[in-house]
Amino acid sequence: MTTSYEELNVESNYPTPRIPPLAGLCDFEAAQRPGLSVAQCVEWHKRHHYLFCRLHGILTARVTAEPIYELKTIFSHHAYLFAEHATAIRTRVSEMREPPLGLEEVPHSALQLLCDEVLCAPTTEALLVGAYTVVSELCRSLECYKETTNPLADAPSVRIVRFASFELREISNVGYDALLGVRALSGERSPQHHSRDQLEEWQRLLQNCLLAAGGVSGQETQQSQELTPIFSATPYEFDPVPKRDARFHDSYNGGVNPEAFLYDERFAPQDKVLMLFYKRLREIDVPEMMASIIHQTPGKPWKFYRDMSRQLWDEARHAMLGEVGFVSQGLDWSKIPINFTWSLNLNTQLTPQERHAVLFFIEQGLMPRNGKRYEWEVAQASGIPLATLFQDFDWADEVLHSQIGREWYVPDFPNLTAALDYGDRCWSKVMSHWRRYLEQG
Repeated sequence: MTTSYEELNVESNYPTPRIPPLAGLCDFEAAQRPGLSVAQCVEWHKRHHYLFCRLHGILTARVTAEPIYELKTIFSHHAYLFAEHATAIRTRVSEMREPPLGLEEVPHSALQLLCDEVLCAPTTEALLVGAYTVVSELCRSLECYKETTNPLADAPSVRIVRFASFELREISNVGYDALLGVRALSGERSPQHHSRDQLEEWQRLLQNCLLAAGGVSGQETQQSQELTPIFSATPYEFDPVPKRDARFHDSYNGGVNPEAFLYDERFAPQDKVLMLFYKRLREIDVPEMMASIIHQTPGKPWKFYRDMSRQLWDEARHAMLGEVGFVSQGLDWSKIPINFTWSLNLNTQLTPQERHAVLFFIEQGLMPRNGKRYEWEVAQASGIPLATLFQDFDWADEVLHSQIGREWYVPDFPNLTAALDYGDRCWSKVMSHWRRYLEQG
């Protein structure tokens, strides 16, 4: 049975004032805004896409050599979010009558220099200043896009821009707090590689890059600027050697065998939970290694970088699950030796493909009943709800990671067996170097 306008007690048949018009997207005044053409929208999107991709690459490249644990996890998280927003923009541009997409092109040389300078920042402080300056400007451009485009005609864009700007505000706040924290750690001392005056000069260069590019959006007047590289005058070199802060000690200590402990029936589930928390926290070495794969594997489809960044972030999150596990038990994890030889060996002894092979080989070993399911059962038997919850999600994540490996690693081989055999050989190659540490004391 239909309801008439008369029954709704409406004076005018169109539109009814009791129901939001235009699907609740906007009012009629906003819907008549001239906005942007499809071509103008695409050009603006491409600038956002370029910066999201560059920010993703910049933070990923710094995960391994950044010593501060909290920054490793922040960089892992933010890089993943940047990859997700870049993916959303790629999808939107593909819908906007734009073949070929041209998404790999540099939209403006000044934006390229801006990102190159941030990538080459010689200190953590400078990196944070540069990266989160770009984030702030990108957020401002997204807000401007939302206020400029027609909210009805370009509704799909408005949705992804609204979500991106929301997350970027949070990202910016975390980055700013991290910068304050780094400065507090260094006190009033000048950073090792630059003075305050040099940092201010560099920040002026970053602002001049934005002025020359007409802002992130390109909608502002492009101002002629003399842009002389400072940090990027020396090309960036990826540092594959993992760095850890002072809370991580005895980093070559491989005396603890978590698997042997977990499968030893002499120990109670409650005791084994502590080893599970240790295993999770130790997983910070996986982002340290995966960052090297992502950075040193150019030319892949964008989805490869997005998927691998998701896995990198998951592994960083697993480390934090272990951290929280120790805190929940009133234990100081910094008193425990947490080695880094896994990421160190893979990064310095193997090629990117060989590292991926080892990663996949280990993941597949976690899929049988005596793998992740067993860890979850141990947690469940312990009667510790938090441990059960953490292992439940850890197990789910590893199933996803196995699928990522099957999509991006296995196709390089004739079949799954060949892919696993290669991973086994690569892992054996790394294992053969362990005695060297013993010989060196």
